[in-house]
Amino acid sequence: MIPAYAAIASVVLLFVQSIAFFVRQKSRASRANKSASVTTIHNLTSSIVQLLLLILLVVLSFESSRKCYPSSASIIPKYISCLVLVCLLLIFDVASSNLCIKTYLTFLRLFTLRSGSDLSKFAWYHCELLLLIILAVCVYRDLYPLSTYTKIPQDLCEGWLLWVKVSALVLASVVVPLTTPRDHRPVDPNITSKLNPEQTASWASLVFYSFLDNVILRAYRSPQLGLEDLPPLADYDDAKNLKAGSFPYLDAFSSANKTRHIFFGLVTVFRWDYFILAVMSIVEIASSFASPIGINRLLNFIEQGSQDVDMRPWFWILMLFLGSVLRTLAAQWYEFTATRIVVHAEAILTQLIFEHSLRIRPTDEAQDDLKNAHTDSGTEQTQTSSHQANLVGKINNLVTTDLANVVAARDFLNFVVKIPIQIALCVVFLYIILGWSAFVGLAAILLCFPIPGWVGKRVHGVQAELMKKTDSRVTSVVEAMNLLRMIKLFGWERKMTEKVDDKREQELTWLWKRELMDLMINCVNFVIPVFTLLATYFTYTVIMKQELTASKVFSTMTVIDMFREQLYIIFASITSTVSGKVSLDRINDFLHNTELLDTYLEEAIKPQAAPQDMLGLRQAAFSWSSKVRRQTPSLSSQSFLLKVETELLFRQGGINLIIGPTGSGKTSLLMALLGEMHYTPLSSDSWFNLPRSGGVAYAAQESWVQNDTIKGNILFGNPFDASRYRKVIHQCCLEHDLSLFEAGDLTEIGEKGITLSGGQKARITLARAVYSRAEILLLDDVLAALDVHTAKWIVDKCFKGDLIKDRTVLLVTHNVALAEPIADFVVSVGSNGCVFSRKSVKEAINKDRSLQVEAKKDKEMLERAGENIDPSAGVDPTWDKANVDQPKSGKLVIAEEKETGRVSWAAVFLYINALGGKHYIFFNACFIITMFLSNLSINGQTYFLGYWASQYDDHSPNEVNVFLYSSDRLSLILFSAVLWHVICRLVYFKGAIRASRLVHHRLVKAVFGTTLRWLDTTPMSRIISRATQDMTIVDGPLRQVLFGIWNAISFTLIKFAAVVVISPAFFLPAGVLILLGCWISQIYMKAQLAVKREMANSRSPVLAHFGAAIAGLVSIRAYSASDAFIQNSLSLINNYTVAARTYHGLTLWVTVRLDILSALFSSALAAYLVYFQSYLSSSTTGFSLNMGVGFSMLTLYLVQVLNDFEVQSNSVERIRQYTQIEQEPKPTSEGEPPAYWPASGDLRVEHLSAKYSADGPDVLHDLTFSVNSGERIGVVGRTGSGKSSLTLSLLRAILTSGDVYFDGLRTSSINLDKLRSSITIIPQVPELLSGTLRYNLDPFDQHDDATLNDALKAAGLNSLQQQQGLDSDTGGDGDSDNREEEVRLNLDTSISSGGTNLSVGQRQILALARAIVRRSKLLILDEATSAIDYKTDAIIQRSLRTELGDDVTLIAIAHRLQTIMDADRIMVLEDGRIVEYDSPKNLMKDKNSKLRALVEESDDRDGLLAMVK
Repeated sequence: MIPAYAAIASVVLLFVQSIAFFVRQKSRASRANKSASVTTIHNLTSSIVQLLLLILLVVLSFESSRKCYPSSASIIPKYISCLVLVCLLLIFDVASSNLCIKTYLTFLRLFTLRSGSDLSKFAWYHCELLLLIILAVCVYRDLYPLSTYTKIPQDLCEGWLLWVKVSALVLASVVVPLTTPRDHRPVDPNITSKLNPEQTASWASLVFYSFLDNVILRAYRSPQLGLEDLPPLADYDDAKNLKAGSFPYLDAFSSANKTRHIFFGLVTVFRWDYFILAVMSIVEIASSFASPIGINRLLNFIEQGSQDVDMRPWFWILMLFLGSVLRTLAAQWYEFTATRIVVHAEAILTQLIFEHSLRIRPTDEAQDDLKNAHTDSGTEQTQTSSHQANLVGKINNLVTTDLANVVAARDFLNFVVKIPIQIALCVVFLYIILGWSAFVGLAAILLCFPIPGWVGKRVHGVQAELMKKTDSRVTSVVEAMNLLRMIKLFGWERKMTEKVDDKREQELTWLWKRELMDLMINCVNFVIPVFTLLATYFTYTVIMKQELTASKVFSTMTVIDMFREQLYIIFASITSTVSGKVSLDRINDFLHNTELLDTYLEEAIKPQAAPQDMLGLRQAAFSWSSKVRRQTPSLSSQSFLLKVETELLFRQGGINLIIGPTGSGKTSLLMALLGEMHYTPLSSDSWFNLPRSGGVAYAAQESWVQNDTIKGNILFGNPFDASRYRKVIHQCCLEHDLSLFEAGDLTEIGEKGITLSGGQKARITLARAVYSRAEILLLDDVLAALDVHTAKWIVDKCFKGDLIKDRTVLLVTHNVALAEPIADFVVSVGSNGCVFSRKSVKEAINKDRSLQVEAKKDKEMLERAGENIDPSAGVDPTWDKANVDQPKSGKLVIAEEKETGRVSWAAVFLYINALGGKHYIFFNACFIITMFLSNLSINGQTYFLGYWASQYDDHSPNEVNVFLYSSDRLSLILFSAVLWHVICRLVYFKGAIRASRLVHHRLVKAVFGTTLRWLDTTPMSRIISRATQDMTIVDGPLRQVLFGIWNAISFTLIKFAAVVVISPAFFLPAGVLILLGCWISQIYMKAQLAVKREMANSRSPVLAHFGAAIAGLVSIRAYSASDAFIQNSLSLINNYTVAARTYHGLTLWVTVRLDILSALFSSALAAYLVYFQSYLSSSTTGFSLNMGVGFSMLTLYLVQVLNDFEVQSNSVERIRQYTQIEQEPKPTSEGEPPAYWPASGDLRVEHLSAKYSADGPDVLHDLTFSVNSGERIGVVGRTGSGKSSLTLSLLRAILTSGDVYFDGLRTSSINLDKLRSSITIIPQVPELLSGTLRYNLDPFDQHDDATLNDALKAAGLNSLQQQQGLDSDTGGDGDSDNREEEVRLNLDTSISSGGTNLSVGQRQILALARAIVRRSKLLILDEATSAIDYKTDAIIQRSLRTELGDDVTLIAIAHRLQTIMDADRIMVLEDGRIVEYDSPKNLMKDKNSKLRALVEESDDRDGLLAMVK
């Protein structure tokens, strides 16, 4: 019978729930548009089952009432009256309240069958609460008495009906609700998507993670899982929804507080999740005390028997089991919530950093890191590449290492909730068991508490330095990867590997210091609890004169172990929280202190509204930064300033030329209009404006292309229009180029367009702008990388074509004469950065002397009157209209490598063998022996404490020598444990550092030694991911897990031996436990490994997207394509989230099952020891139980860490994949040339053919020629003729056949590093290393400063700077007093990565100076002067003719005829074949010569002929 207070409780519950219901209804009324679409569906089956069970309860209640109260009145009238009374909730009849409540519940359950009603849901929960109250009362009255020796069930008179009723009640109140699928309420009711099983899983399925069973089963049956095989993305995991819910608290541009640290925003976003974590922590702490209480009561029962004992032993055994299960469920729900926070935080912060990156002013990074950055005001390279060295490296670190540190600090709540509560409960428990001596232990704890604070401060400093070294190493790796082609062509692989290794060594030095701090933490964690225990026991026995018993010793030892665990948590939390804080501060600094565009700065001065939506500028100045920078005089720096002192209005609907000398600020003018530069008004009516309503398109000088097909790059997200697309291909002269590719426009061009020539990339970038519907086109020197024919084609067919007609074009160009006929308006930019409008090109030329020189030289590019170009020059019959739609495979980038099945032993042994290095056996012997001795000492401590307690069984307290046990023997055991542990950890740390060094070295060496073709097909993001993210796993988690494996093995063996010696019968159960654990782990591992690989592979595209977006930052913003890139980022993050949520869920799936197995084994052992080995003493039983519980936990923990090790080994597996990539031939002793070689520049080529891949077509066909030492050879030919392929084949950078002899030696027999270090190539856009100018000329400190300065002078730097200074004094009409002093470069000038803070001309000068320093006998210029003005070109050519030695052979690939017309011989290439090769004089005599045709068609024919003569 259920007493009346249960019914009264139902009244209170109904009242509270009613209030909550109506409040919720009122809230929903305000959101009627959403609630209308939200449907709540209860599981009809479960409702019917509960209804039937309730009806059964009513019938049973009727029978029980008749049986226990036979004298009562008619039951049926009471049912009716009680139903009325219950429904009215006013009066309850004590004798029949059982029937009343159950009848009431039955009607409630009938009401819940109304699916979709809010009232039915309200009735559902109210019914569940009432049922649980009834069950609780029933347990108290009828079940609890069974566990005691003195009480009996109060309703025993009901007989067998009582147990049927209890069973039905358990089914109705517990089983059915826990197995009923939950209702799903979508985040956005207007969007329907496939549900994730987690969203509708029952509570039982959730807490046991059974909703992942299908993933486990699918993985068990198939060799590999893909993203499509994983559960679909839940709507609350969608990055779009996460962004909508979090950005208002985090993003300053989404209404977040701009001055508040991002930490407080994150706490606000995850406030409810952290509330759940706090609740779960409390539940876990409370349930964890079931073990010490149970052990204490069981051992007390053994000590005293059943006398003076209230509870039966099985109750405490059941408490051991249920407490462990509840603790596991709470701990794993904590992990479930915490890992969800982790994945959500990763998604949110990644997207936040990405979107913020789209707002920054990229040059800010270069200027911050390079205090003397000489701004080439005119090149977009200043923005595009400075981020590649500094910004991309920094952001890569932010979204990999820093983000990992931030999410690792998720458990900071431990300091506030878990640790204080658990320590307090530990002290309370010790007080209950040991009296006031527990406060002595508390005092010992408080005395030791300053130690964690001191360690935490030390850890903070070490971690901060470690992060700096990691930053340095990652930046070095990113730069090396971005410049890897240059490094290989210069033969610098070995030396650059040494440089990266040096950075790695600095990082490992601080990692070693961090490991020493961890060792100190471990020792403190071990000593403090033992010190606390000794102080407590000493006080209890010596001062309080009490006896230690087994029940007191082993229960308090369990509590002390819990305390030790909390110390580990404290120190681990200190380390992770400190690391997380350092990283979160870095992210916060990036978000709040990185300089943004003026559009996003409140303090920035906004320009006045432009009159009538004009395009232009008025009385404005622009700089690359809004910050006031204090320059260091010794570093020769300047801040460039672009000034428009009058009004400059561009002609809309026409072509506006922007001309001026190199470095004057032409590109800066475009950047100013785009809003990329900082605006400063020069008067009150200052303004600038770029109308964007009709769209803006931008083509950068340094072409930006995506890792996509040619077609995808041209469309750039615009709808496909076949007719317009064909016109664009034709007018941009791409038809012939597309015919060279097997897949045509569906050919993938690789990262940074690696498969394209400079001219092809420039035309694809132009085609993108032309294809767009934008009304305004900003074209930055798109003609620079094109040969004469192609440039003329672009001018005549494209700029004069119908697609450009009536569109506003701002064209920056050096080809003044070529572009003059199409100019409607001309803007001249002087060397001093002042901008002037001119009526015509001639007027601009007359005003600027440097332009006069350029215009004169430019005449040779013009062809004769009439039909200016060969009509077939840009047309290829093999590329017709069918190519537009024909599906072909042009895939270049291969899918990322992904292993199947278990992690290979080769990958595992790569790391394990690296631990021991050359002394593998000695290392393992030292490590394993010291670990066993340490763990044996720790277990000996447990045995000794039990032995101490057993002395009180045979001796009086006065006879027990407490000092002997506490200060002598126990101290010796403690010292032994600490000593062996320290030695063990030091040996292992040393091996781990060695392994980290070796694995990283092998990765870097393999990548540096690979082929150019492999680099073409592999995005750099994959390499960087392995060098950063995977190496972080190797440095940390992998090392820790492997140590945990050996530690668990040694502990398990010791405890297993102890259990079997005392209880031999448990040998078989222990084996069964191990087999079950292994079977579960086998099932789990197949799924977990597959998901881990998917998670790792889905992270690389996110990093690649970052790099690509930042590389094209200006273009993306110009096209207003930021939203498209943001959506793409959200999609990539979602792919990662799908894998990550499943990965963490699978870990919880196996942990719950293994922990329950462990709890079952421990409880079975306790039952066996109590009921079947009662002859054992309490001390022996306590020791055996302690060992058995430890064995079961460690056995399954061992299975877990083995699984975790295999999962973490996926990072080693990924690294190993890249140590097995195809390699170029390694140096051998036979390939070492004589010391004098090369003594001359003699070159002989015989039957040379070349191709880029083994299965690809030949790009060079049977070339045979010779070059005498000291000769100057010119190479000409249209795009795709094989000019660049020839240079690569001479350097053996591509696959070749035939023979090449350099100074008499066959190059195929010479080591590659020697060959390439003896040849110097100067590419079209030379790439420089970040560092000083001295470092770029002599990166390995092989020459003195005098030699380097002589090389700079010989290369023409002084002449260039003098000429620029002269131009600055005489060019333009501006006030000279307002001009910045021209920079004088010196050896201490800092250079950004790629040399992007210098002008193109300055870079070419430095590249030439580097060649002079190298003293190479063969110098190759690969279109090295095509992108610079004629004045600079003339200086470089003069240096080449006068400063190189007579024995230096020069091969110059050029578009400009005057560059090569004075060469000794000229080679004309066509389709990979030599069609002409002779001296210019002889070729000019041949009337059919292709070279002669070019000269005859040039307006500067007389000048060229004079050069020949």
